[in-house]
Amino acid sequence: MNARSRWIELNGASNVRDLGGLPTTDGRATRRGRVLRSDNLQQLTLADIRTLLDDYHLKNVIDLRSDAEIHLEGPGPLTRIPAITIHRLSLFPEGGRNTDVAADTPGTGGPQKIDGDKVLPWQNRADTATAEDRSIGHYLGYLRDRADSIVAALRVMTRTGGASIVHCAAGKDRTGVVCAIALETAGVTREAIVADYAQTGERIEAILARLRASDTYAADLDSRPADSHVPHAAIMEKFLARIDEEHGGAAGWLAQHGWSPEDTQALRARLLD
Repeated sequence: MNARSRWIELNGASNVRDLGGLPTTDGRATRRGRVLRSDNLQQLTLADIRTLLDDYHLKNVIDLRSDAEIHLEGPGPLTRIPAITIHRLSLFPEGGRNTDVAADTPGTGGPQKIDGDKVLPWQNRADTATAEDRSIGHYLGYLRDRADSIVAALRVMTRTGGASIVHCAAGKDRTGVVCAIALETAGVTREAIVADYAQTGERIEAILARLRASDTYAADLDSRPADSHVPHAAIMEKFLARIDEEHGGAAGWLAQHGWSPEDTQALRARLLD
């Protein structure tokens, strides 16, 4: 499966693709229809849902958005499908009964209030680093703050029967990190992992246009330079290099957070030809 054929064309989402067809270091490839990645799923049409159910036998949704995002966006159409299980696995620290969320960069005076008690986790954070360093810092923050969610997401992927779809808002940062960790664990080549991350750039204009139509995301998107939204390959390369340096790779990091050799075996059995 080449990079082009991995795209899944849906009317209600712009950044949907199959993680099948990626080469591994031992000469195999990832299986089609096991793990999909996507941007926000709030606008899926009935035809989109039929595609996911009939063509991919979708069973599990791994939703990486924060509690505040889910509250502000409301229930998506897949929450009404009895055959699908929704796994809410935020990559931000959640706190407080009003779903207050701590900003992922400390020392910023706290996140911005939205809709009364609700907040979005990335707002009001320090903005002195380059866009590349900022992204890498956020990605390392996901590993630091929500290892539990990342490990749980990978375990959902090992479930038998049907596909899992991983998504956040743009399907770029949070989704990119979880998919990269999963693919690294499955033995996919570093080159293919980085290329998959960067492939979101092909759809970035459509992704941002869709998010700007939502009151939840519009103000934040418009406050940042256009280039800061692009998933440059160097970001993922440097992020994975930091995991190598600090944890001995994804396997070492996962082992520190309760992931076992049996988990790795199960993930590879599920994802690889």
